[in-house]
Amino acid sequence: MFSGLNKYLKVIFPKGLFYRSLIIVAAPIILLQVIITIVFFDSVWIKANKGMTRSLVAELKTLHDVYNKDNENISFLTDSYKNNFDFEIDISEEKLPLISGERRFSPMDRSLRRELKSVFGNNNYWFTSSKYQNAVEIKIRTKNELIRFLVPKDKIYTSSIRIFILWVTFPSLILILIAIIFLKNQTRPIINLAKAAEKFGKGIYVNEFKQSGASEIRKASYEFDRMAKRINRHLNQRSEMLSGISHDLRTPLTRLKLQLALLSQKDVSKKMSDDIDEMERMLDDYLQFAKNQTQESSEAINVIDLFNEIVSGSKLVNLNSNISNKIFIVARKNALKRCFQNLIQNGLCYGKNVFITLSSTANWMVVLVEDDGPGIPEEEYKNVFKPFHRLDESRSLNKSGVGLGLSISEDIINSHGGTIQLSKSSYSGLQVKVSLPF
Repeated sequence: MFSGLNKYLKVIFPKGLFYRSLIIVAAPIILLQVIITIVFFDSVWIKANKGMTRSLVAELKTLHDVYNKDNENISFLTDSYKNNFDFEIDISEEKLPLISGERRFSPMDRSLRRELKSVFGNNNYWFTSSKYQNAVEIKIRTKNELIRFLVPKDKIYTSSIRIFILWVTFPSLILILIAIIFLKNQTRPIINLAKAAEKFGKGIYVNEFKQSGASEIRKASYEFDRMAKRINRHLNQRSEMLSGISHDLRTPLTRLKLQLALLSQKDVSKKMSDDIDEMERMLDDYLQFAKNQTQESSEAINVIDLFNEIVSGSKLVNLNSNISNKIFIVARKNALKRCFQNLIQNGLCYGKNVFITLSSTANWMVVLVEDDGPGIPEEEYKNVFKPFHRLDESRSLNKSGVGLGLSISEDIINSHGGTIQLSKSSYSGLQVKVSLPF
């Protein structure tokens, strides 16, 4: 039972920390004011109105009895009540109205009806409190005539309830407003920390992060800043190491190529030169992997312009766009360009044509890169993203490379907060689905 209640509360309650904290602060205040209002309404206001209504009905009963038993003094009493109590009394031979003038849910009408019924009985009275703004019209039947009373509302209704509700509601609103201001100031540092973590997760460099808020939040922000700097330092060191190794290996490879050019045995030098060229392509892949780890500032990029630039000059790449020209994404342009170039070159390596489809949803841009090649087995979808992994070791290196292309692409997409998935394309080849937030 408690498990079901817990799940239900999780569904209806807000998810944000600010709104949950606001409920914790505001709910007791509102509940307390409601209890105070109910207690006051029941024990003070209703009882006061009941006493005032009973006193008024007693006065009406007195005038009714005098009219029935002492007609000689009725004019004197009528004038006295009119001058001293602001009553207006008329006597006529009319009949009681058939349509009730009572308000069903009015406490004042309910109290007046109860007292009139107990004193005069059913079908011997009629009243309305809505016809006049500041008066209540009451009609009481005698033996042959009808007595009409116009009584001020303050005889049966006290206006203190309005003042009480005002004094109960206004301070509560002030307290809740103050609580909202304080909660905003307390949750703002948490929101800033979450945004900084999100940026860092997307590969956006976070400058000096300012710690603010409570001591616990400051401590978390400080540790996050230290962690981000350590990770950036580690990535830079790894990139510099790979770049340095790749650069240093180029010098002996260049000397070997020069020496091979001087050999008289051209068939041997040709085979060795091909191996050296392959080694240079491998070094290029290492350098590309190292460049992917270097810091690059993000900028707003027009999606259509980016892909037109990528596919320009290639007749084998077909671009089909279903998105607006006004869609921009904040990303590292060179890294994103390198990612899609890797995917396109991978498709052209095993297929004859590459088909690119651009589409968008509410907050996501979806890119489909499809080829008409042989594709890859479904059980290898996860393995191809591993660095240096190649599907078929017997394939020539000049076709499959060193196995860093898809690994680089996945790393770039993940650093931008996106996802990359593989499946079978509609052209019987491989389909690469890239989703990026914008």
